[in-house]
Amino acid sequence: MSCALVPFGHFQDLEAARDFLCPHRRPGSAAAGRDSAGKSASWEDGGGWGAWDEAELQEPEEEESNSKNQRNYWLQDCVLSLSPTNDLMVIANEQKAVFLVPKWKHSDKGKEEMQYAVGWSGSLNVEEGECVSSVLCIPLASQKRSSTGRPDWTCIVVGFTSGYVRFYTESGVLLLAQLLNEDPVLQLKCRTYEIPRHPGVTEQNEELSILYPAAIVTIDGFSLFQSLRACRNQVARAAASGNENVQPPPLAYKKWGLQDVDTIVDHASIGIMTLCPFDQMKTASNIGGYNATIKNSPPAMSQYVTVGANPFTGFFFALEGSSQPLLSHVALAVASKLTSALFNAASGWLGWKSKHEEEPVQKQKPKVEPATPLAVRFGLPDSRRHGERICLSPCNTLAAVTDEFGRVILLDVTRGLAVRMWKGYRDAEVGWIQTVEDLQERESEKMDSSPFGNAQGPSRVAQFLVIYAPRRGILEVWSTQQGPRVGAFNVGKYCRLLYPGYKIMGLNNVTSQGWQPQTYQICLVDPVSGSVKTVHVPFHLALSDKKSERAKDMHLVKKLNALLKAKTSDPELECVDEGLLQFCANKLKLLHLYELISKLNSQSIQKDTSPSDNDLAKLLRLEEKDFHRLETLLENYKKENTQTTVQFSDEKDDILSVKMFLEYLEYEKDVINVKSMEDGEYVALGSFFFWKCLCGESSIEEMCDALESAGFTPQTLLSLLLNLWLSKEKDILDKPDSVSCLHTMLSLLSKMKVAIDESWDTQSVSPWWQQMRTACVQSENNAAALLSAHVGHSVTAQIIDSVTEKKFSQIVVGSDMESWEALSLDTEYWKLLLKQLEDCLILQTLLHSKVTKRIKRVSSLQTEPLGRLSVKKLLEAGKGGIADTVAKWVFKQGFSPLVLNLAQYKTNTDSTEESVEMHNNLFLEEPEADAGLETILELLQVAYQQFPCSLEVDVLHAHCSWEYVVQWNKDPEEACFLTRSIDHLRCIINAHVQHGIALMMWNTFIVKRLSSATYLMDKVGKAPKDRLCRRDVGMSDTAMTAFLGCCSELLQTLLEADVTSDEMQAPVLDTEDAWVSVEGPVSIVELALEQKRIHYPLVEHQFVLCTVLYAIMRFSLKSVKPLTLFDSKGKNAFFKDLTSIQLLPSGDMDPNVLSIRQQFLLKVVSAAVQTLCSSQKDKEVSEEELFPFEKGKNWPTLAADLAQYLQISEDLVKRHYVCELYSYGMDHLGEEAFLQVADKEVLASQLLILAGQRLAFVLLHGQTKEGMELLTRLPPTLCTWLKAMDPKELQNVDVPIATTAKLVNKVIEHLPENHGQYSLALNLIEAVEAIPS
Repeated sequence: MSCALVPFGHFQDLEAARDFLCPHRRPGSAAAGRDSAGKSASWEDGGGWGAWDEAELQEPEEEESNSKNQRNYWLQDCVLSLSPTNDLMVIANEQKAVFLVPKWKHSDKGKEEMQYAVGWSGSLNVEEGECVSSVLCIPLASQKRSSTGRPDWTCIVVGFTSGYVRFYTESGVLLLAQLLNEDPVLQLKCRTYEIPRHPGVTEQNEELSILYPAAIVTIDGFSLFQSLRACRNQVARAAASGNENVQPPPLAYKKWGLQDVDTIVDHASIGIMTLCPFDQMKTASNIGGYNATIKNSPPAMSQYVTVGANPFTGFFFALEGSSQPLLSHVALAVASKLTSALFNAASGWLGWKSKHEEEPVQKQKPKVEPATPLAVRFGLPDSRRHGERICLSPCNTLAAVTDEFGRVILLDVTRGLAVRMWKGYRDAEVGWIQTVEDLQERESEKMDSSPFGNAQGPSRVAQFLVIYAPRRGILEVWSTQQGPRVGAFNVGKYCRLLYPGYKIMGLNNVTSQGWQPQTYQICLVDPVSGSVKTVHVPFHLALSDKKSERAKDMHLVKKLNALLKAKTSDPELECVDEGLLQFCANKLKLLHLYELISKLNSQSIQKDTSPSDNDLAKLLRLEEKDFHRLETLLENYKKENTQTTVQFSDEKDDILSVKMFLEYLEYEKDVINVKSMEDGEYVALGSFFFWKCLCGESSIEEMCDALESAGFTPQTLLSLLLNLWLSKEKDILDKPDSVSCLHTMLSLLSKMKVAIDESWDTQSVSPWWQQMRTACVQSENNAAALLSAHVGHSVTAQIIDSVTEKKFSQIVVGSDMESWEALSLDTEYWKLLLKQLEDCLILQTLLHSKVTKRIKRVSSLQTEPLGRLSVKKLLEAGKGGIADTVAKWVFKQGFSPLVLNLAQYKTNTDSTEESVEMHNNLFLEEPEADAGLETILELLQVAYQQFPCSLEVDVLHAHCSWEYVVQWNKDPEEACFLTRSIDHLRCIINAHVQHGIALMMWNTFIVKRLSSATYLMDKVGKAPKDRLCRRDVGMSDTAMTAFLGCCSELLQTLLEADVTSDEMQAPVLDTEDAWVSVEGPVSIVELALEQKRIHYPLVEHQFVLCTVLYAIMRFSLKSVKPLTLFDSKGKNAFFKDLTSIQLLPSGDMDPNVLSIRQQFLLKVVSAAVQTLCSSQKDKEVSEEELFPFEKGKNWPTLAADLAQYLQISEDLVKRHYVCELYSYGMDHLGEEAFLQVADKEVLASQLLILAGQRLAFVLLHGQTKEGMELLTRLPPTLCTWLKAMDPKELQNVDVPIATTAKLVNKVIEHLPENHGQYSLALNLIEAVEAIPS
C-alpha cells in the first residue's frame, strides 16, 4: 500500500464562479472581457462590434492555447478556504466572493458523488476600494448532546485590505465586523483544540490570529465562539421580529506590535510554551547578563514565528498574564495605559444592518487600540532571502517555509534551526499530513477513546510534508525530518493546495472525548478537471526498510497475487498455480540444503596433526629458504598490523539464520545463484559453508560434494571461498593449518565439472585461475592474498603436472619425469602476482609501523589513517604511486629526512663511521625511542631492497617534499610542514630533480600567497598584525613569518640547483620488472624533469624581496614599505614566471631609493644585534623553536650580501654592525667583526664617539667624588667634548672601564697620527686609565 491521491468531490459549475469572480478571464472577445462583466452584454452591441473585434484579434493557434492557459490560472489570483469538515468552500477575488456548499448528486456515469454548488455569491466590500485579502471557514461545534460529530454551522472569517475583519454565516449574512488595526489584513490563521499526546505536553487554547504588516492580533477561541453564537442567535431573533438594533457582546483579544523586523508576509502561532530550567537560565543570561535573576517557576510564553525579510524568519515570545481580567474591567485597564498585554475590549462592533443603514455607521471610524510592543527574540538572518509562506505542522514542532529562491526550508521551531532544505520549488504551496499507526490490523483489542492510544500503549504518529510545485505540475509527499520522498503525482500546473491546519472550534478536553469528526487534513483543488482531491499516506511509509514489517508483508502479498494471477484458472479443474508450486519447491530445496550444511557443520571430525614447516613448504612448492622468507614477512606484517576488530560473543562464523539463507540464495533452472548483496553478507554466507572446513573441524570432501550436488557452480563457490579467506586474515595468520585446508578445498573445487575448461592448455589463460588472481589483486588484506596466491600457484602446478604427465606418458615410456618442469602461461602469471603481492605486503608492513614515542604536537592532518594497499591500487597509481604511498606514511610519522638517508646508508654499507655519526645526530635532533626507530630502519631497508627504482632516495625525498607542501597548503598554520618540505627538498642529491620540484612548489603553492603578503606589508608599511595576516594571506602572523623564511630558503635552493645542474646529468627513471605495467598519473619526478630552466637573475631578484619581507616580519620592523626599495622595473618583475626573461633594474639607481635601502639595511642590522643581545640574556626560549631557519643564519652577513645587490656599500653595513655590537656592550663580538671592515679609519672615528659616550656616563652621570676630581684634571678641550656626548644613545652603558680602555686602545691603533681626532683619543686613553676599575 502506497500513497494515493483520492478524489472526494467535484464542482457542479466552476466556470460560472470563474466568470463571476474574474470577468476579464472569461472566454470570448477582448472587448467583451474589457468592457462588460458577462456574456449578456454582447447582444446589445449587435454583430458589427463582435465581428470587428474578432477580425482585429484573430491570432494563431498558439495564441489561443496561451489564452486558454491564462484562463486556467484564474484560481491562482483568488483567495480560497475549505472547511476541514467539507461543509463549505469559499473562493474570493477582490470584492466578490462565492460560497460553495457540497451536495450529493449522481454523476454522468451514474455514480453518486459529492458536488460543490454555489450557495451564495455577491460582493463583500463595505468601504470603497477595500478588497478581500484572507478567508477562513471555521466549523463551530454543536452544543447539543445528541450531536453526531458534525459541526453546528460554519462561520466565514474575512480579512480586508482596509484592516476590517468581518464574520459571515453560510448564507452571506454579516454577523460582526471589527477594525483592530488600520493596516491591511495579511493573513488569518486559526488553532483549535487537540488532545495532548503525552502528559507533559502543554494544552493549547483555541485562538484566531490576524496578521498585519507590523502587528499581530490574537482573539481567544472561547470568547470568539461564545460571541459568534450569541450574534447568530440575536441576528436570527432580529430577522424574525423585525428589530434590527442588535447589541453584540464584547470580544477579548491581544494586540502585539512586532518590532525589529523589516517585512512580514506570513506568520504561525505556535501556542503557549514553557521553557525547561536550562533554556530558562540561558534566555535569562542572554537578556539580563551575568547577574540576571531567575524565577523558580519558568514563565509561560506565547510563541510566534514570522517570515519575511531581515530577518528571514523571526521568533517572538510574549509573556502570558497571570490571570484573565474580567470584561467589566477592560475599559479601566486600557485607560491606565498598562504596557502589559491585557485582554482589550473590542470597540466598534457593528450589528447586522440593512444595506441602507450601513453607510452612516461606516463613515465613523471606530477607535483602534494601540499595540503592545514586542521585540523579536532571535531569527534566521539572511539578507538576500525573502520568505513567502509558513506552514506549521500538526505537532507544533516543525514548520515549512517557502521563499523567493524556490526553496522549501524545514524549521525546528523549538530550537529555532533550519534542519532541511529542498531546492527547485518556485511558487510552491505546502501542507502537512499526520498519520496515526493503525494498531487494529495487528491487535484485536478495542482502542482507547484517545485517537493516539490503545490498551497496549500509545500509537506512533508520523508527519509527512506535502509540497505542490505548480511550475512542474507535481505533488510530492516527503517523510520528515530527514526521510525520503514517499509519493509523487502529476496533477497539472493550475491547482491550489489547501491546508487549514485546524479542525472544529468549540471543543474541549471533555466534549472532545466522544467526538470522532470526519475532517480532512489537506486537499488539492484542480480547476481544469473540476475535482477536489485529498492525499492518503499509510503509516508504514515513515518507517525504514529494516523496521517496516508491514511494507515487507505488503510486498509478499503483491508477489503472491502476481503469481496467482499469472495463469487463468480453469473453473472446471481445481489446480495449483505452477509458478507458486515452483516457487515453493525451490524454497524447499534451499531448506533441505540448509539442514544438510548445518548438520555437516555440527559433525566435528578428528583433526589431523598440524603440518610441519617442511610439509607446508612442499605443499606450496617452495624451497626452504623461500619458505622461511615468507614466514618472516608474515611475522613482520602480523607484528605491525595491530588493527583491532570487534566481534560480539554471540556471533559465530558458522551460523546463519534460515531467513538470511533464503534471502541470499535463489534457484533458477536447477542452479543456485547468489543474489547481489553487501560484502559482509557475502562473507557470512561463505563462512556458513566453509569456515569449519578451513579450521579443519569439518569434512571438506562432504561439504564440496553437498554443494556441488545442490546446484552451485564451481565459480560461485570459489568466489565465496576467496571472499571468506581474504576477509578472515587475522584468524588465518593464527591458524597455519588453514593453508593446507585451503589447498585441499581448492583442489576439489578445481576438479568439479566446468571449473576448468576441457579445452584449456598450458599456453592459454584459464578463466578459473584468472578469477582467483583477480580477487587477490583487488584484496587489501595482503597477507591472506599472498597465502591464497601461493596455494593457487601450487594447485595450478599440480594440475599442469598431471596433464603434462598424461601427454608425455603416451609418447615416452619409462623416462624420468621428475627432472621435467612443466611451463604454462598461468604459472608465469602466478609468479608475477606472487612478486607483486610480496612487494605489496612489504609496503603495507612499512605503512603499519609507527614511531613509538612522539613528544612534539601532532597535527590533525597527521592523525588521519592511511588507506590500505592492494596490488590493483598500486597498478593504477602510476609510476610514482609507491613513492607517494611511502611519502604519505613519512608525513604521518613526522620524522626527520635523515631517517630516510640513514636507512639508505645502512642498505648500501653495513656500518660505516658516517652512518653511525648520522644516527647519533638523528637522536640528538629527534625524540623518537631508539627501539622503535630501529624497527622502522629495518623495514625501510627491506623496502629499499624490494623497490630499488621506485624508492630511490631522491625519488622518495621528492615525493616527501611534495606531500608536506600539499598538507601545508591544507593548513597553512602548520608552518613546520613547509619547513620539513624544504628539508626534504635540500636532501635531494640530483640537481635536476631538486630544480624541478622547487620550481613546481613555487608556482603551485607559494607565489600567490607571497604576492598577497607583499602587497599587505607594503600597504600597512610595517609587519602586519595577526588579524590582517589571517584576512589577506590566510595564516597567522607567526605562521607568515615562517612562511617568508621558507620562501627565501626555497629560492636559495632553486638558485643552487640551477648552478649545480650544469655539472651533472638528469637521472634515468626506471621501474621494477614486476611493476612495468603500471598505469595512472605521471609521477612528480617526471613532471619535475620536464620543467624549464629558470632565469637566474630573476630568481635572485625575487630572493632579495623574500629576504626583505622575512626580515621585516622576523624583527617586526616599522615604517618600512618593501616595494619602495625597488624601482618600477624591479616592481614589475616580481611574481612573474621564473623561467621567463624579464626587464630587470640596471645602471645607476635613484638616490632616493638608495637612501631608503640604506636605512632599511641599517635597521635590519640593528634589530639583529638587539635580538642577539636579548637572546643571550633570556635563554628560556630558543630562537630555533620560534624561527626554524634561524639556525646558521647570520643576519649581518646576509645584510652585507643584500647591500651588494642593492648597490649599497657593504663596508657601511659592516661598520654599522660593529658599532651596534659595541653600543650593546658586546665588545668581544665587536672585536671579531672589526676585522671584516675594510675602512678601519672611519670605523675608528665612529668608535671614538662610543668610547666618549661611555666615559661621559661614568664621569658626568655617575656624580661620584672621584669622577668630579678627575674631571677637573682633564684638559678643557676633552671636558668640552665629553659634555657634548649623549650617553642615552648607547644601548648598554653598564660596561667595565677596562673594556672601554681596550676599545680606546683599538681606536688609537687604527687612527693615523695626522687624524684630527688623534690627540683627542690620546687624552681619552689617559682619562680612562686614570679611572680606577
